[in-house]
Amino acid sequence: MTHAMLKGSNIPLHVTTVRAVVRWTPGQGVPDVDASALLLGPDGRVRSDEDFVFYNQPRHPSGTVWRLGQKRGAEGPTDTIQTDLSGVEADVSQILLVASADGVTFDRVQGLRIALYDPAVADGEPLAYFDIKPETGEETALICGELYRRGEGWKFRALGEGYSDGLKGLASDFGISVDESEAAQEEAAVPVPVPATAPGRPLPPEQPAYGYPHPTSQPAYGYPQPVTAVPDTEFHLPPQGPQFIGRQL
Repeated sequence: MTHAMLKGSNIPLHVTTVRAVVRWTPGQGVPDVDASALLLGPDGRVRSDEDFVFYNQPRHPSGTVWRLGQKRGAEGPTDTIQTDLSGVEADVSQILLVASADGVTFDRVQGLRIALYDPAVADGEPLAYFDIKPETGEETALICGELYRRGEGWKFRALGEGYSDGLKGLASDFGISVDESEAAQEEAAVPVPVPATAPGRPLPPEQPAYGYPHPTSQPAYGYPQPVTAVPDTEFHLPPQGPQFIGRQL
């Protein structure tokens, strides 16, 4: 039986592995949507940057969460995250399933849906699906839903919570350290007029530019590392994030 879910609802998962497929309607001017996942500890934050599974880091070191990548089929384009629930490390309590559109707002994305499948059943019907409606349309990243532990098992909750500052803002809120070195290097390569100063007065130090690295400019695998030639280009935001209030467990 397939469950059609509403925002905030949850269902138990009676499978050992779950495949989360993000689907959208193609069209002129419609961006591709990227699926990603964040593995969170009991404090609601990642344990390290390795807990971010996305286009530049498509497989978690534990081997239990991985990105299958984008496909274009008869029913439209998809991107997929698969999770071996039976093997997820004990100190991971939640796995956020995220959709992002590379800086393009989700008001241009129609028919956005996340559907959960049992990969052990070939061509099976989805276990559940959730049609995601952005609240403002200005979101550039959305938490579609979350896999979370409940007792000895796992459940899925439909969320649809958005960020206007994209994957960078979402990842930072959950404890990912965002590498800004590439953006700083790019700005340093552009000649900047130097204002006149009084003799003997030093110029103020230049500040690094901030911007989340574009996927095509990074290695195909591995989270981007800080560049040692550009100091102080990595930062950690304070522990703040969406407050999920009033959820039914």
